[in-house]
Amino acid sequence: MRYALRIFPAIASTAAIVIVALVAFLAIERSRPLTLPMPTGHFAVGRLIADWRDSTHADSLAPLVGTPRELLVWIWYPAAANLRSRTEPYAPAFLMAHQGVDHTPAILRLLTRDPVKVREYSVASAPVASDERAYPVLVMRGGASAPVVNYSTLAEDLASHGFVVVGFDAPYRTTRVVFPDGRTFARLPSNNPELAFGNADSARLMNRLLDAWTSDIAFAIDRLAQLNAADSSGRFTGRFDLSRVGVFGHSLGGVEAAQFCVVDVRCKAAVNIDGAPIGRIVHDTIRQPFMLLLSDHRSDNDPESRRVVTEIRSLYDRAPFDRRRMVFIRGANHFTFSDDGALLKSGFVRRVLRLAGQLHIDGRRQLEVTSYCLGTFFETYLQSPSPRVPCPTVSPYPELQEFERDTTPSPE
Repeated sequence: MRYALRIFPAIASTAAIVIVALVAFLAIERSRPLTLPMPTGHFAVGRLIADWRDSTHADSLAPLVGTPRELLVWIWYPAAANLRSRTEPYAPAFLMAHQGVDHTPAILRLLTRDPVKVREYSVASAPVASDERAYPVLVMRGGASAPVVNYSTLAEDLASHGFVVVGFDAPYRTTRVVFPDGRTFARLPSNNPELAFGNADSARLMNRLLDAWTSDIAFAIDRLAQLNAADSSGRFTGRFDLSRVGVFGHSLGGVEAAQFCVVDVRCKAAVNIDGAPIGRIVHDTIRQPFMLLLSDHRSDNDPESRRVVTEIRSLYDRAPFDRRRMVFIRGANHFTFSDDGALLKSGFVRRVLRLAGQLHIDGRRQLEVTSYCLGTFFETYLQSPSPRVPCPTVSPYPELQEFERDTTPSPE
C-alpha cells in the first residue's frame, strides 16, 4: 500500500509531462507553414468565389419553408501561364475572419493545421488562360458535409490540365458556410448524414439529402450556362464547354455524382471516390462512363462491409461494359482523399492511423495518385478524341490495383 502511495505521484507527474509535451508539439506543428502539392499541368490556376442565389427555387432542407436556395461557389480554372509558381492563402480573408465561429474546442483545433499558415497555387480572380478555347467543366462534391475547399489539391491539379472545376457549399447541410458578406450558416442535425445511418428512417433521410444535392448540381450547371452566354465581368463568356460536363465526389459526394448522372443527361462522365452506394443509386443504372476509385479495405471482413462490397460490385456491373473502371489505391484510407485528412490533419493523427494499421501511404502520395486517376479518366472521356484506358494499373503508380471481389471498400 505504501509503495502504491509513493508510486502514484510519480506516475501522475510523468503523465502530466507527457500531456504537456504532446500539447506543445501539436501547437508547434499547427503553426508550421505548409504548401499544397504543386499542380502537375502546364496551366496556372485561377480561383473565383461567388454567392449564387436562386430566387425561383426554395431550399428544401432549410428550417424555414420558402427560403430561397443559395450556394457558396468555388471555381478553379486554367489561368495565364506567368502565374504558374505563385502561391496564395489557402482560404480567403472572409473565411479567416470567421474561423472561430464554429466554436471548435481548442484541443481539437490543435489536431489540424492553422489555415492561416497554409498556401496553395490558385490565384484569386486571375485572368483565364489566353488561348480562347472553351474548357470542359467538372462539378466537384465533397464528402458528407465537408466544405469543398478541403479538396483544393484535386481541384487545382485538374484545372492545371485544362478543366474548369466547380465546387459549392450549401447552408444548413455543409458543416459551416460563411458567405463573403459575413453571414454564417451551420448544418442542421436533421441534415447530418452521419446521424442518418442506422436510423429506422435512414433511406428516406438519405434520399432527401441526395435529392437536394443533385438539384444543386443541376442549378450550378444552369448558372454556368448563363455565365458562359454573358458574364458581366467578361471573364467566363464563351469559356465553358457545357457539352463536356463531368461530375466527381468523395464519399457521399461520390454517390451524389453517380446519382446526378442517372437523372441528368448533361452529365457525360462520373467518378465516385470511395462512396458506398446508398439511396436510389443502389438500384439505378449509370449509362455514362463511370469510375469507382476506392481506398484499401482488404482486411475488412465484417458482414456490413461484405454487403457494401456486393452493392459496389452491382453498381459497377450495371455501368457500360467498355466505359467503366474500378480500382483501389493500396494503403489508402477513406478519410485521406481530402486536403484535410491527407495534409492538414496533424502528423500525429496520421501516425496513429499508421500504428492502427489504417494507413499505409503518405498523404501527398495518395492525393497524387488520386489526381492522376481523375485526370486520366476525364481526359479520356471529355478531352481526348480517341478514348484510352483511364487510371491504368500499369502506370507510374504501383499502388493502383484492380478491384477484386474479395476486396472490401469502405462504408460511406
